[in-house]
Amino acid sequence: MKTSVIETHFAGLSLRQRGKVRDIYDLGDSLLMIATDRISAFDVVMPDPVPDKGKVLTQISLFWFDVMKDLVPNHVITSDVDVYPKACKPYADALRGRSMLVKKAAPLPVECVVRGYLSGSGWKSYQQTRTLCGIHLPDGLTESDRLPEPIFTPSTKAEIGLHDENIDFDQAAKLIGKSLADRVKALSLAIYRKGVELADSKGIIIADTKFEFGLLGDELVLIDEVLTPDSSRFWPKASYKPGGSQESFDKQFVRDYLLSIRWNQKPPAPRLPDHVIEGTRKKYLEALQLLAGPGYAVN
Repeated sequence: MKTSVIETHFAGLSLRQRGKVRDIYDLGDSLLMIATDRISAFDVVMPDPVPDKGKVLTQISLFWFDVMKDLVPNHVITSDVDVYPKACKPYADALRGRSMLVKKAAPLPVECVVRGYLSGSGWKSYQQTRTLCGIHLPDGLTESDRLPEPIFTPSTKAEIGLHDENIDFDQAAKLIGKSLADRVKALSLAIYRKGVELADSKGIIIADTKFEFGLLGDELVLIDEVLTPDSSRFWPKASYKPGGSQESFDKQFVRDYLLSIRWNQKPPAPRLPDHVIEGTRKKYLEALQLLAGPGYAVN
């Protein structure tokens, strides 16, 4: 099994936040964002990492940030470790391929979720009420069905270990203001549609995803990660068949294992067997290669 980065401890750098996956350091006028190999499921961090996962997430996000730059600006300054500030030089090898130097944007307190297919919590909500985040959906849909149109279904941003909660558009507007909510809704749908079109040409269905936005003064920018296997459901187009759960290129592979052992989805999380770890790694790498090509290879 390959060596993994579970946590970073960089003397001389100020750790600002350790999230489910990312370690973020405050460099004064910028942030250093590092994607570790930690993996979470059901909002709980697993005790076992997935080798290369952080590199895959970083490379996929960089690919999409570039693809989407004509739609929306983003927070990336550079991912070239050789031009990072001097204080980062001792850690260049650990940072290479899994980090980004980013602008200090003020994150919005809303997760911008877009769903093009009926799956996960959306499927559960539909079964109960035929609605999703206040949006009425047609009768007769089955699990994994494509929706008539992609829908914007925001959620709250929960602390680590807590679950995000689906909210309707009016609740999102109360949190960030109607004008800003309208802007992030329109942008989220536009980014999703553009991503879906490109991914479809590479044999991947993006069933749903979540985006994060931040403010740089009055400028709205795309932050965090974009259309990755952590923030999205990626399904192989060739095997797609509505009416049940789908094969995936994402961490649904881990979720399915945890459901099979009937874990109660509360800490502490169980250990992951080697075949689940390696299977997840292969799925993440396959998604990167299909989407971005060999130029974004993980070394």
